[in-house]
Amino acid sequence: MIKFNKKNMTFRLETKNSVYIMAVYRGIVCHCYYGSKIGEEDDVFYLTRSDEIPYGPSAIEREKLSFEDMFFKELPTDGLGDFRETSLAVSDENGNNAIELTYKSHSIIKGTEKLPDLPSVFADKNQSETLQIVTEDKILGAEVTLYYTVFNDTDAIVRSFSIKNTDKEHCFYIKKAYSASFDLDNNNYDVLTLHGSWARERHFDRHPVHMGKQSASSNRGVSSHQEHPFIALLEHNAGFNRGDVYALNFIYSGNFIAQAQLNQFDFVRMVIGINSEYFCWKLESGETFYTPQAVLVFSDKGLNGMTHAFHDLYREHLIRSPYRKSMRPVLINNWEATYFDFNTEKLLRIAEEAHKDGIEMLVMDDGWFGKRNTDNCSLGDWVVNEEKLPGGLKYLTDKINRLGMKFGIWFEPEMVCPDSDLYRAHPDWAIQIKGRKPGLSRNQLILDITRKEVFDNVYNQIKNVLKSANIEYVKWDMNRQITDAASLDLPEDRTGEFYHRYVLALYKMQEKLITDFPDLLLENCSSGGARFDPGMLYYSPQIWCSDDTDAIERLSIQEGTALIYPLSTMGAHVSVCPNHAVGRTTPFKTRGYVALSGTFGYELDITKLSEEERSQIPLQIGLYKKYSDLIRNGDYYRIESYQTNKEIDCWLSVSKDKKKALLTFVQVLNHPGCKSRIIKPSGLDENFTYKITYLDKGQYQKKCDEYILSGKTIMNAGIKIQRDWGDFQGRLIYMEKI
Repeated sequence: MIKFNKKNMTFRLETKNSVYIMAVYRGIVCHCYYGSKIGEEDDVFYLTRSDEIPYGPSAIEREKLSFEDMFFKELPTDGLGDFRETSLAVSDENGNNAIELTYKSHSIIKGTEKLPDLPSVFADKNQSETLQIVTEDKILGAEVTLYYTVFNDTDAIVRSFSIKNTDKEHCFYIKKAYSASFDLDNNNYDVLTLHGSWARERHFDRHPVHMGKQSASSNRGVSSHQEHPFIALLEHNAGFNRGDVYALNFIYSGNFIAQAQLNQFDFVRMVIGINSEYFCWKLESGETFYTPQAVLVFSDKGLNGMTHAFHDLYREHLIRSPYRKSMRPVLINNWEATYFDFNTEKLLRIAEEAHKDGIEMLVMDDGWFGKRNTDNCSLGDWVVNEEKLPGGLKYLTDKINRLGMKFGIWFEPEMVCPDSDLYRAHPDWAIQIKGRKPGLSRNQLILDITRKEVFDNVYNQIKNVLKSANIEYVKWDMNRQITDAASLDLPEDRTGEFYHRYVLALYKMQEKLITDFPDLLLENCSSGGARFDPGMLYYSPQIWCSDDTDAIERLSIQEGTALIYPLSTMGAHVSVCPNHAVGRTTPFKTRGYVALSGTFGYELDITKLSEEERSQIPLQIGLYKKYSDLIRNGDYYRIESYQTNKEIDCWLSVSKDKKKALLTFVQVLNHPGCKSRIIKPSGLDENFTYKITYLDKGQYQKKCDEYILSGKTIMNAGIKIQRDWGDFQGRLIYMEKI
């Protein structure tokens, strides 16, 4: 998978369908090629254009700066002539900004390398290889090691680097450390990023690349609702199944930047890493700083090919939970059912009725602790409110367990309310700038978990609660952005380290949690989807996708999410109508079909449903049980996009052996005087013959139709889907090889 040509000083990194080539040129580690497979023995160093004016260093010294500003370096650095977005910026004790790296050595190892204190991909030694290239700046006293990992089973390449201070007397300051960068010629590319807000996360934004910088970024302390740690370049005519795609995703849960820059030579540089805004890391003699890992994907089969590479990497080499490939219990969450207005009796009534219909877990959301009857108080006081829950958690949990159901609970461990016993005892534990009053959001502040005494207090409270009863699921929430970012423990010259230190402390706490409770099903959440990123997937196999449970809004949210992340990671529930976020009313059946392409559960008061809606719950759970393995572990194909056509949405899950497939179709808007639609699924085997089963009757069908067609006909000619009366109508179609 990784080959080194000593004669040409080139490195060749191969995945299943792509190749990434680098070279060492006059001491510089440079980028040559990334894309579809090419001849194994061909020397493509000519693609660097180093034989064109301005020539490389030492060949024509008078034009070194012009050379720096056009050459494709693997790790472009600041201060010495590259005026594009660089990946590494360092200043010495005198404030001088410059670092120049030259090749020192390299090694190729079997397997992966675990990064200290950070999420890291993993694989057996026979599944992956890692290249380590050591470079140095002897003047500054810096040793920078570049890491590249490739895998047998996915077209993803994972990159990061470390920087060590080798000077025995002096420190220096890292002002920018982007985990990955690469350059390529512009080929009429579009830029694709994901944007949104609370309750409408990860919507597509696609436009032609233009001169200058186009980016997605966050300085909110979390990856955010607004922008996402992902960027892709696509050929202008690229679609779901055709065209070249270059993509970057970031395994990190804090401030980030993902950027494409088109320059005067019609070259595009892509970078991704920790946002340099508010970032500055002091590196003392002998210390090493590690950047988080970035994921690179190239696909010549459009967006679906890109998606498969990300999905396979995260399912097989990032998510560690015992639930990684397992069916999740069907849960019912009481938040939209009761909000803060509940007690033991009300919860047990919901659980008893839910159990009758096959629901397997009750999750008790916000409001069970302290004096928490509104969102004004008690965060930080993780003690059961026995006025609401007489007998405490053990009494309630035992009752739930005797029904044959599991029990889960909601926490927001990182937060504190001014109206709490914890804050009254330790007001200095909240994140704050000395001398300034910190700003509130949702009547809460953030605890400085970078401090040991705060970390220990918070974690011990959580641990005590989880040990007090048979709690098998935790929803970990975080409902505000970070501001007033400072720690009273950090000296002035380390203030720029706070945001990153906070993320490291979060990772440490979740690592401790899943170590102490290895069978726990952990679901991360941040006001819905503000922390839906690969870093969180390292600790939890699923993340709450959005606080908006409306089935139609979820089409766009889940499409943007599934572009990168496996369907098994998306928290998705059926809720009541009119929907609590948007007021829309959709058929209960359609709500179930949309939630089926996620972890699947319910967010409602089952005791208040109509008989007609409630009768559908056992049917929906039956579909989940029957097709969950196909949805969790199959290949996801996007067929139609409601975000683009504003009328219909359609996607497909295909088993790895291509013998089974489940197509979900949603008619968002109906129109008069129109015939049935022809949909062309992807991903089947053209040589197989499939039985096509319409799992529900359309309004104009007398029965659930079945057809026999070849895979070639299904994909090229398509299948027919009748228009139903009304908007928001859903259909499920199952295909199986015969």
